[in-house]
Amino acid sequence: MSGTENKAEIFTITEMVEPAAERETMRKSPRMFEQYVQPCLAELYGTTLFVFVGCASVMGNIGQFGVLQAAMAHGLALAVLIMLFGKISGGHFNPVVSVSVYLCGGMKLALLLPYILAQMLGGLLGAALTRGVFPDNIYNASFGGSFLVGPTADLGKITLVEVIMTLFLTLAVCMGAVNKKTSSPVAAFCIGLTVSANILAGGQLSGACMNPARAFGPAVVAGQWGFHWIFWTGPLCGALITVTLVSSFASFCGHLESFHDHFVGMFAIGNHIVPL
Repeated sequence: MSGTENKAEIFTITEMVEPAAERETMRKSPRMFEQYVQPCLAELYGTTLFVFVGCASVMGNIGQFGVLQAAMAHGLALAVLIMLFGKISGGHFNPVVSVSVYLCGGMKLALLLPYILAQMLGGLLGAALTRGVFPDNIYNASFGGSFLVGPTADLGKITLVEVIMTLFLTLAVCMGAVNKKTSSPVAAFCIGLTVSANILAGGQLSGACMNPARAFGPAVVAGQWGFHWIFWTGPLCGALITVTLVSSFASFCGHLESFHDHFVGMFAIGNHIVPL
């Protein structure tokens, strides 16, 4: 009888332990999805829409003087997309923004490469969508919304313009959204306005790219690769300078929070933070 009771007891304990382990696994799976998959999907969707709107605004500006249409379209689209996806991924939609946020301590290293890959794929999809919806004559006349540099252009000056404008943009991101002491509840629109201001100021000089994903997608779809390296080198250098500047304010900055945490706080209801 004693042996039978022991076996029954062991069997009962085993039955209790296995469901507990399964429940723990089931709890971890949604957390992995929320922490790693959802943010990358948000970056993919957001970058796709941003590049589509950006390229479409350039095509819609054919035959008109000035860059007001492109400036407003890029800035407004970015501000709205950050508001939409900020709670999920932080709303970077730009590889150099992700690099600067990571180096400032605002995101995990494990998310950096997946974010960049999602953003590059989003750039391709957004450019492909514009190729699909616009007539060939308009698409070809605007070179698919890609960034062009003339053969006689001063490459040094164009690169410097990209450095300065991306410095302004990434500084707005890191100080306006990532740094807790200087963050603003209207950071999304401040960042969008920064993009608009940069395009108004530098659109005639370099095209005001500030975003390698925005340059990469149209370059692939339209086949426009002339001096494409400028739109990687300039923005990346600007982002690295931002990291240096933020580090120089380290005593004031104190705590840096992730883009995700900042926008979750923005969408808090009373004292209750709405979970994802």
